[in-house]
Amino acid sequence: MTTQNQPAAEAQTRWVFDPFHTQVEFAAKHLGMMTVRGNFLDVQTSGEIYPDHPEASSVDVTVQTASIRTHNPQRDNDLRSSNFLEVDKYPTMHFKSTKIEQTGPDTYSMTGDLTIKGNTRPVTFKVVKYGEFNDPMMGHRIGYSAETKINRKDFGLTFSMMLDGRWIVSEEVEIFIEGEFVEQKQEQTA
Repeated sequence: MTTQNQPAAEAQTRWVFDPFHTQVEFAAKHLGMMTVRGNFLDVQTSGEIYPDHPEASSVDVTVQTASIRTHNPQRDNDLRSSNFLEVDKYPTMHFKSTKIEQTGPDTYSMTGDLTIKGNTRPVTFKVVKYGEFNDPMMGHRIGYSAETKINRKDFGLTFSMMLDGRWIVSEEVEIFIEGEFVEQKQEQTA
């Protein structure tokens, strides 16, 4: 039996995130010159994909904000503080897809709700299918990347400071999600 959104042809195949091959990263400008990149080490993902029917797919990502890393402990602590993520009050960020549609042979548009610091806004990610791999040890898997840009102030990250006429941190932040989905074979029941 299939659900309303699940295509009948793929009712016996599920694809789920591989937690060991999923990452959430970001990039912002420092003083308008250098790009500061970081990632989150603690990410929980769920959802299912239907490669031949992207409209029936879903993605759900929860990030533990305290797991932020930028290769600079002092900056990481500042990003965890009330100046930015306020991790004691807002321990998670969350994205839940609401619509996925194919835009080309291996490209998609994924729209959903992004919540940071209790502020939820719709965002659209550009998604690219990296490829597919089938190995008896690692399983049948498909890799995707997704990227978008947000204005951090729309999500309550309003700290601003100028130094010699330059913003210390840009308002625009790029977000990147990469992940592999692994095929889960299901037994057919009579």
